[in-house]
Amino acid sequence: MTNAHLLIKQQGAVLSITLNRPDSLNAFSPDMILGLTTALSDAHQNPEIRAIVLSGAGRSFSAGGDVKSMGMANSVEVYEHIGRLNECILTMKATEKPIIAAVHGFAAGAGFNLALACDLIVAADDSKFALSFSQVGLISDGGGSYFLPRLVGPHLAKQFFFSAEPIPAERLHQLGVVNYLVPLEQLEQETLKIAEEFASGPGRAYGMIKKLVDHSLSSTLEEILEQERITQTMMVTTADHKEGLAAFKEKRKPNFTGR
Repeated sequence: MTNAHLLIKQQGAVLSITLNRPDSLNAFSPDMILGLTTALSDAHQNPEIRAIVLSGAGRSFSAGGDVKSMGMANSVEVYEHIGRLNECILTMKATEKPIIAAVHGFAAGAGFNLALACDLIVAADDSKFALSFSQVGLISDGGGSYFLPRLVGPHLAKQFFFSAEPIPAERLHQLGVVNYLVPLEQLEQETLKIAEEFASGPGRAYGMIKKLVDHSLSSTLEEILEQERITQTMMVTTADHKEGLAAFKEKRKPNFTGR
C-alpha cells in the first residue's frame, strides 16, 4: 500500500506501521487516518500477520490533531474528520490481533488517545503524554473519554483533561496505562521483541481475549460468563489448543500457528 503519511513494513509475522509526518510531529491528516484504517483492516484479514506495532517517525509519536489547520475547517468538515478517526479507532478494536503502541517524545491529544486504543503501550522512559484539548477550548475525541476513565478512574481522568498538563510516562506506567517503560535507544528493539513474542503465540486465543476484555467494559457479569462459555466451547476445537496440550504433555515449547 502506498501512503506518503505512513511507513508500512512487514517483519515476519509482525506488521510495523509508522506515522510519517515528522515535520508536524505526526499530526493527523485525512490520508494518514484513512491509510491507517485500511492497513489495519488488511492486517486483520491477513493470516501471515499476527501482531501489529504502531509508532511515529521523527521526534515524537504524534501530536494528534493538526493545530495549524484548526479554525480553517467548518463544522461539517470537522464532523467528517472525526468520523474518519472514529472508524479507525473501531477498526483497531475489531482487529483480532495485538496492537502495540511504541511511544517516544510526545503523544498529545488524539495522539495520546490513539495509543490508548492500542492493546498495549511501550513507552520511552523520557516520553510524555498530554490531553491538550482544553488548551484550545475543545473536548477529547478519538475515544479518550471512553478509554482513560476506565484505566485511571473518572476523577483522575477529569484532572488530566481539565489541566492538559504533560504526564511523564513513568507516572502512567505506575498507573497501569503504560505497560512497558524502556530507554529511548531500546524502544524499537524492545517493542519488536514483545510483538514477536505475541506473534508466536496462540493467535485465535489472543483475538478472543481481546474481544472479551473489551466487551467486559460495557457488559454485565452474566453476559461475560455466557460469552466465555460460548467462546471456550469453540476454542477447545482449535489447532492451537491441541498443540498447547501436546506440548504440555511432551514438556516442550508449543508451536502455535494461530489456527
